[in-house]
Amino acid sequence: MTTPFYDNRDTRDPAEREADLMARLPDVVAAAQRSPAGAERLAGVDPGEITSRAALARLPVLRKSDLPGLQKANPPFGGFHAGSLAVFGRLFTSPGPIHEGEGRGTDPWGAARGLYAAGFRPGDVVINTFSYHLTPGGFIMDGGARALGCPVIPAGPGNTEAQLDVIEAFRPVAFAGTPDFLKIVLDAANGAGRDVSSIRKAIVSGAAFPKSLQELFSGRGIEAYQAYATADIGFIAYETEAREGMVVNEDIILEIVRPGTGDPVPEGDVGEIVVTSLDPERPLLRLAVGDLTAAMGGTSACGRTNTRIRGWMGRADQTTKVKGMFVRPEQVAEIGRRHPELGRLRLVVTREGENDAMTLRAEAPSPALAEPLAATLQSVTKLRGAIEIVPPGSLPNDGKVIADERKYD
Repeated sequence: MTTPFYDNRDTRDPAEREADLMARLPDVVAAAQRSPAGAERLAGVDPGEITSRAALARLPVLRKSDLPGLQKANPPFGGFHAGSLAVFGRLFTSPGPIHEGEGRGTDPWGAARGLYAAGFRPGDVVINTFSYHLTPGGFIMDGGARALGCPVIPAGPGNTEAQLDVIEAFRPVAFAGTPDFLKIVLDAANGAGRDVSSIRKAIVSGAAFPKSLQELFSGRGIEAYQAYATADIGFIAYETEAREGMVVNEDIILEIVRPGTGDPVPEGDVGEIVVTSLDPERPLLRLAVGDLTAAMGGTSACGRTNTRIRGWMGRADQTTKVKGMFVRPEQVAEIGRRHPELGRLRLVVTREGENDAMTLRAEAPSPALAEPLAATLQSVTKLRGAIEIVPPGSLPNDGKVIADERKYD
């Protein structure tokens, strides 16, 4: 009988895992400092002192949205890689454009653990419909599946008729791709009288996976699970049979921070995902990927003990223009820093007649704070706005700090 766990790290004591991650962190900080950009960003940092989450939180955040500009100015990796490109097995370009490199080791994107949680087992034939062209998506899944001992059909996306041909020929047990494309394949097979009944399990990513679609697949005999992965890191988190959030992958440190800052939020609050990869060949320190989520308390019913997140909950970049000037989440965070007595903040942008207008809604213990808040709002944003004091705990816990509610007829 096979174990439900990939290895014993799935179920180790959380304190043991945390100690292991923090013990490995200084070497990764030192590796990052060996690149020109890393040396500049981490000037004066002693790697030996970065041994806790609090110490890590003092390091600067690298925003994924900044990578295209940095890499264009200093190709190919923006100065964040030192030495020869020969350390990489493959080189990619993702939309942005953002350049990525794949390591030479087995399962360099850390996908095998998530695939195993989705039920993939040695010998399962996998049809992989993620793209193999320039972007790493196809290779992320391919590497993880082959590390498990699964033969892979490198199908890529599209060309549904050819997909049906290879499914009937090789009878794959497992599918990897977007949930939308899996539905396209199933609908096409149903309409054409083709047999795709061999597919019984799936790992899906890259698009929303609502419960209705999960139930549709289950009704057709396919148990499908989500993966949360990026082209920079690989597998960040994955769903398990418990279907209670997503378990964070091993070998990474995940933080959830207030959008526009590097400041960790309390457990349960929605914030932006920041990831540190503990791969000394590809050190990435505090990469803010631009997605929102929240941490879940307790341990998964499946027995895995790593942190769980609620999955993708929207985008963190809420920058907008008001009266021709950019207003950014970082500015809302700065207002909060200047008034630590406040709770959550939300800047609401509307139209009044033919003019932009903004109102800062602030959780505060006293309406007397409205006047100094108005002055701070104008000082930080260079724009005037109204202040609305609301009771503590009344603003939604959804990570949104700027809400653009303008409607144009």
